[in-house]
Amino acid sequence: MYLENFHLQEMPFSITPDTNFFFNHSCYQEGLNVLLISLRSGEGFIKITGEVGTGKTLLCRKLLNELEDEFVTAYIPNPFMSSRGLYLAVAEELGVQAKDVAEHQFVKLITQRLIDIREQGKKAVLCIDEAQAMPLDTLEAVRLLTNLETEKSKLLHVVVFGQPELDERLSHPSVRQLKQRISFSYSLSPLNKGNVNSYINHRMYVAGYRGKPIISSAGVRDLYRASKGIPRLINIICNKALLSAYGQGKSEVSRKHIRRAVNDTEATAPARRFSLNNVFMGIVIASAAFIAGYGSYSANLVGWLKGFIQ
Repeated sequence: MYLENFHLQEMPFSITPDTNFFFNHSCYQEGLNVLLISLRSGEGFIKITGEVGTGKTLLCRKLLNELEDEFVTAYIPNPFMSSRGLYLAVAEELGVQAKDVAEHQFVKLITQRLIDIREQGKKAVLCIDEAQAMPLDTLEAVRLLTNLETEKSKLLHVVVFGQPELDERLSHPSVRQLKQRISFSYSLSPLNKGNVNSYINHRMYVAGYRGKPIISSAGVRDLYRASKGIPRLINIICNKALLSAYGQGKSEVSRKHIRRAVNDTEATAPARRFSLNNVFMGIVIASAAFIAGYGSYSANLVGWLKGFIQ
């Protein structure tokens, strides 16, 4: 692909949650700190929410990597399952053989395993990604798991990661008891305009790039407007822009390459085209009036319009 062209060792804008590319931005670092402090202080139920593409899965993977030997972790990436399926998944993650066990015995086996973990001087943590997909019955099963405790502490700490729809599900009357158990919550926000350039440079550096900033400042502005600061969209657009530049034999990414990438991206292209068309039509109308009244300036204005379109 374009690795050699840009002197890269790996793809810098993959959308897979590679923790090597974790961006130590205040929002993500604060979220990670909330998780680590909460778990180390013994809190039972923690919630992390964020819009699609803001980096929840990457934060979850980073958390699992950061937890030390004092923790035993269980990770469920897709919780769209029945309560029995959830119990079975948790049991397997904790090393409990429970495939042929009746459902009412699941909790007993899991409880005994958690007691064994506590006697070893460790804590058990269950991380559930995409939690907004859980049926209400499965959310109730999560509540029952958070009931497992000794007289002094919880046997299982639960961290759920989900889209804002998770808050709607937790507001349902049937799971209101689970909502009351949330001890800490944190919301991931998109990158602001000033951080997009730092994010791009960070990922390029991790991938092995050591040159000057690869994207022009004007290109970064267009990228921010199109992506709204969503990291996943930034990655998709940048990957396409690098491909476009590589296809032309260029070693830098211009504003034109960013615009082409934006127009080729489903999540951004329609709105971005509409925005540019409105601006362009406004300029054309104003220019027509200007040229009609001031013909001597028409040549310069036409040249400027060509530059804007490019």
